[in-house]
Amino acid sequence: MTSGTETTVGPIAGTGEEAATAANSGGGRGKKAIEQPRPRGAKKAGAKAGRKKAAAKKAAPKKARAASVPREFSKKAAIIDLLRRKNGATATEIAEVSGWQAHSIRGFISGMLMKRMGLTVDSVKNEGGGRTYRIKNK
Repeated sequence: MTSGTETTVGPIAGTGEEAATAANSGGGRGKKAIEQPRPRGAKKAGAKAGRKKAAAKKAAPKKARAASVPREFSKKAAIIDLLRRKNGATATEIAEVSGWQAHSIRGFISGMLMKRMGLTVDSVKNEGGGRTYRIKNK
């Protein structure tokens, strides 16, 4: 209902200016406040601070990881023992020892052994179509 300068907007009543301000502030109905657009060239508050933090993170050198030594009876130690044999180990043999699937075995060899531990692992395709993996001695 309107009369003169009063405007009714949902549960909020008042003058046109007050009602518009109250409607934009959320009004208590769970609706988000409508943000007014910033003028061109105006930056968000804290924009420079965010960039400085990001630049500081990039500039900080990464810590070098120490070579990890596997525990005595872990899956990692068991797989390394298999791979150190003269003929190495097939993916099937590694799967039996670890209980892992083929993609997990390949990820372990690539990520843990080669990248993290710095070992050189040979991969040879055998007659049956499978792969045989072996750790090269340096």
